Amino acid sequence: MVNLQQLSVFLPQGYLFKDVSLQINPNDRIGLVGKNGAGKSTLMKLIAGWNRPSEGAVHKPKDLTVGFLTQDIEIDSNQSVYDFLKFSNEELNTIQSRLDEINHQLVTRTDYESDSYLQLLDDLNLLNDRFKHIDGWKWEEKITAALKGLGFTDEDFSRELNTFSGGWKMRAELARILVNNPGVLLLDEPTNHLDIVSIAWLEEYLKTFPGAIIVISHDRLFLDNVTKRTLEISGGKILDFPYAYSKYKEARAEEITRLKEAQKNQDKEIKRTEELIDKYRAKANKAAFAQSLIKKLEKTERIEVESDAVAKMKIRFPLSVQPGKWVLELDQVGKTYDNKTILKDISITVGRGEKIALLGPNGVGKSTLLKRIMKTIEGDGEVKYGHNVTITYFAQNQAESLDKNKTVFETVDEIATGEIRKDLRSILGAFLFSGEDIDKQVGVLSGGERTRLALCTLLLSPSNLLILDEPTNHLDIQSKEVLKDALKSYEGTFIVVSHDREFLEGLTNRIWDIQNKTLKIHHFLVKEYLQYKLNKGTEETVEQPQPTAVAPPVEKEESVPLSFEEQKELKRRKNRLQNLVKKSEERISELEKEIAALNQKMAELDYSNAEETEKSLSFFDSRKKELDETMQQWEEALEELSELEG
Repeated sequence: MVNLQQLSVFLPQGYLFKDVSLQINPNDRIGLVGKNGAGKSTLMKLIAGWNRPSEGAVHKPKDLTVGFLTQDIEIDSNQSVYDFLKFSNEELNTIQSRLDEINHQLVTRTDYESDSYLQLLDDLNLLNDRFKHIDGWKWEEKITAALKGLGFTDEDFSRELNTFSGGWKMRAELARILVNNPGVLLLDEPTNHLDIVSIAWLEEYLKTFPGAIIVISHDRLFLDNVTKRTLEISGGKILDFPYAYSKYKEARAEEITRLKEAQKNQDKEIKRTEELIDKYRAKANKAAFAQSLIKKLEKTERIEVESDAVAKMKIRFPLSVQPGKWVLELDQVGKTYDNKTILKDISITVGRGEKIALLGPNGVGKSTLLKRIMKTIEGDGEVKYGHNVTITYFAQNQAESLDKNKTVFETVDEIATGEIRKDLRSILGAFLFSGEDIDKQVGVLSGGERTRLALCTLLLSPSNLLILDEPTNHLDIQSKEVLKDALKSYEGTFIVVSHDREFLEGLTNRIWDIQNKTLKIHHFLVKEYLQYKLNKGTEETVEQPQPTAVAPPVEKEESVPLSFEEQKELKRRKNRLQNLVKKSEERISELEKEIAALNQKMAELDYSNAEETEKSLSFFDSRKKELDETMQQWEEALEELSELEG
């Protein structure tokens, strides 16, 4: 479908990649990976036709459509979000306009037997067939599904696109690309501005996408769930692996091991050849032999192996002092802006050693809650810190607080204390600062580089309570692994907001979920939470009154008297259901009291005792499960009883 032939891109500093030949097939699911600056986005722009290669060509069928979501998207539109998608398909717009015109003529004209009138009927049939073929009748349904799946509410549909932030504009652009079903879909970091629920929806959508997909992403789980083939840009070449990301990494590690061994043998051979050249170069009768060795050496293609040392690094967050049994207490905490309530009635105690993921769709108040916890904004209720609590806060705009006049190395050198100082260069390397990069001034760094540096300083600040708001933004997969390992070994307490499921999986022991402006606590895994959210929907973003369905009047059917046996059976069923409803209600009341007591007990639990914690959480989960099952049983029995009595 897309054929890259002898493709090369030459920059002032040399070739980005050279003589690349590659075939992209229909329905391919490709993950495009490589170090920062390797040329991933450049390759996508070549495939999209935005740029031209220095050498070679990109061959595509003339009728092939390409949808390209870029990181540097710029949208300036006064259209509503809905109209931005509705009028984005030129062919559909043309057909719809022509259909409206034909229908108007068919209604107003009376020359039914004329050739032009009959031609209108033929045109109508042809256009209807084409409209059906390109799913025109489902167009509005597809738009609504895509927008809602990516987090837009009904109220958002009529808002002008220019009133949204850049992240939400990117969502609208992604929805526009998806509903138009391009033959090739190019996605450059599509999860950057999506919340955790929207990412899960996008994965499900892409699994049934009919065209080819090429994805650049730092989200390992997203790559594993969406792709089946991996292309790595490395050393000016493109390596092709028929696997998703995780399996590719295993195969690549094995290949690097083999390359290192081959490189070792080659180095020995080169050294031996150089020794022979030095030995015979000055001897007249051996000069020709020496020259042949020199030519052989010049033609030797040196084996180069990219280092993957960053992934093997182990870094630990320094703990300041051991705090008391509880580290944080929220009492009726809330926040209102301009008479709009964002959060309300949040009361909870956080014990020492808790690892909390704060989740929920964008816009429900996650960052606001973190700011209330940090007391950087005022609001309702009270926030209390426990004994000896030392907090380190990483905000989404943390990079703005860095001194622009200091160098990268000076920034971390000023903060680091103790043994960790000897590893400063290695730590900076883990966050992609190496060589001359560490001598750059903060003021010349890109936004992403500043964010990585700000996160690096966090690693060097002793604390016992970490508050992290989207810490993985702008980090590559290796750097995220370094951060995750550091958090897993952290002896303190942390609350983290992140949309990266792979980063969160196995990292936290509870989930705070903002619903209806307050907190709901879950004790299950991130994967289970996502399944719950996808099943239940994401209506907690806004409280909307549900319309009351009014049934049309139905004529009463004449009732047929029941026989004695039927009346007897009906009474028996009613009695059984009434007993079941009564017993269920009693058990629900008992379980609710028991769970309330357990909640209080867990608030006072010593989470440093892993065995006791696991035992308490397991018992709590069993009671919650029994409550859910009893509630379901009660609802079903009550519904059946109502039908019988009706």
